[in-house]
Order: sequence, then C-alpha cells, then structure tokens
Amino acid sequence: MNTKPLNRIGVGISLAMVLGLFLLFMPGPVQAKTIIKLAHVCTVEDIFHIQSMKFKELVEKKTGGEIEIKLFPNKQLGGKESDLITMVQTGTIGLATITCGPITTFDPLFGILDMPFLFSSKEQAYNVLDGPIGEKFLNSLSKVGIKGLAFGERGVRNVSNNLRPITKPADLKGIKIRVMQSPIYIELFKALGANPIPMGWGEVYTALQQGTIDAQENPPWVIWAFKIFEVQKYYSLTGHSYAGNVIMMNKKLFDGFNTNTQKILVDSAREASAYERKVNNDGVAGIFVKLKGKGMKINDVNRVPFQNACQSVYEDAYKKHPDWRKIISGIRAVK
Repeated sequence: MNTKPLNRIGVGISLAMVLGLFLLFMPGPVQAKTIIKLAHVCTVEDIFHIQSMKFKELVEKKTGGEIEIKLFPNKQLGGKESDLITMVQTGTIGLATITCGPITTFDPLFGILDMPFLFSSKEQAYNVLDGPIGEKFLNSLSKVGIKGLAFGERGVRNVSNNLRPITKPADLKGIKIRVMQSPIYIELFKALGANPIPMGWGEVYTALQQGTIDAQENPPWVIWAFKIFEVQKYYSLTGHSYAGNVIMMNKKLFDGFNTNTQKILVDSAREASAYERKVNNDGVAGIFVKLKGKGMKINDVNRVPFQNACQSVYEDAYKKHPDWRKIISGIRAVK
C-alpha cells in the first residue's frame, strides 16, 4: 500500500490548521495615531499655554490616544500670530491658539470684536461669545479654510508705558504704542491721540527695551508672563477693550474626521477655554500684586472720557461696514 499521498494530505491538513490558528490569534492591525501640531506665540507661563495644554489633555483622553496634540509654544513656529493663522489655513500646522485681533486680516467680521468698550462686562462677553452670535463668528472662518472650535480669553486690555501714568486721553498724545495688526486697534489709538504702530508680538519686548516704541496694551497676565514689567514703568487700567482668543483648526483636517471625533474636538476646545477663563479670573488679583512687587506703578482710570473719545471709531466703522450696526446692537442686547 502506497502511504505517501496520505502523508502529504495529513501534512497539508496540519499546515492549514496551524495557519488557521495563527490567523485566529494574530493581533489586528494597529490603529495609526494622528499627530496634530498646535502652535501659539505665548510663553509656557501664559494662559494661552494653559488653555492649549488642557485642550491636549482632553482630546487625547477622549480619543483614547488616537489623536495626539503636539504643542509648540513661545514663538517656536513663528513670532507673528498672522503667520500662524496662515499656517493653519494652508495646513502646515493643524491647530493654533490665536488672539482675535490678528484674525481680522483674514476675516474682517472679527473687527467687530475689537471695537472699544464693546462689552459691559466679562460675563456679557462670555454670553455673547459662547452663544449664537459667537457661533456665527466662528462659522465665518470657514470661508478662509479655518474651523473655529471655541472662543477663549486674552482678557481686558490696558495701556503700559514708560513716560507717565495715563489718566485721561490727552496723556496718550504722541505716545508711540504697539498695537495688534488690526485696523480697529489702529483707529482706536489714533482717536485717543496716540501714534499706533502695528507690530508682531515677537518683536515687542525688544522694541520697548530699545525705545523704538514707548508703550503697548495688554491684559495683566501678559505683562507678567512676558516680563513686560522689566521694560515698562506704568500700567494704567484703561480697559479699552476685551479680547478673546480662538482655538482654530485647518478646516480640511477637521472635516476629515468622523462626527464623533469632530464633537470631541469642539467640546474639548470649549472645556479648555472655560478652564482658561477661570484660571485667568482667579489669578488676576495675584498678578497685580506681583507686578507692584516688581516696581510697576498701577493706576485706575475714569473710563468715560476714553469711551467718549472712541465714538468716532464706531462712526467710521458704520460708514465702512453698514451691516456692523445691527450686529453690534445684537451684541449689546445680550445680558
């Protein structure tokens, strides 16, 4: 009897069984991790970085690590926020945390949020930016290839300078003040008699140090985190505007995720922004104490004369953008 064919059959069956068992217990394909770069121009002590870290933490936790947010703070990818916006727009980076002011270069509608004394309080600003009006602003960015995820906070802006305390608009006459690259901020400080100089944030400290400019305007946390107290003597609480920020994302990148992941990204941005606002509000009193300890002279300001002097900014804006009047009326109707 010839057993060779039977042996071959037995060997074939055994190999098939081994192969079947291997395939059964072989680990499935490893899910590729998506790594997204998030950049901002602020130091790691600043609230922008606190907000960005919280966003990273939430996204990575909620996606089970399938998305990793890689942070690039402190001007690592560019010292101008306008450059970072372009990088988001073109997809060079996926995400950025950006002050609202420079966004106006890409979407003029955001100029409304730069208007002086627009909000009556921070609480009102939150209600506007977190509500339907704020959603319209974020959605407006889609036409320039950007997905606005949520509004965070830069804060209430005040003037610092090296010449004198600012107590009335006349004190600003002739002062060379750095402003954001925003047409409204330029018009605002022209109306107050100053000489506004648009400048990327990365250049400001050196410009103040060398006397190229006399002044700048920013919330307290910026004065502390960027050590502006080292190159400025006076800090006057003009409160001329409230500035938000936006966690923004390349729209094509956002649209490429499924609806569940998109919701995670939006919800995480909102949660991180709410957390950042709380950190900012809880810490501002301590920041003032620290600034005084570093020798800064801080003074309160009667804001009414400044508000009156800024009415021409509104008049000019309504001439250029008639539709803004209705939007601003809607903002001021929010309590």
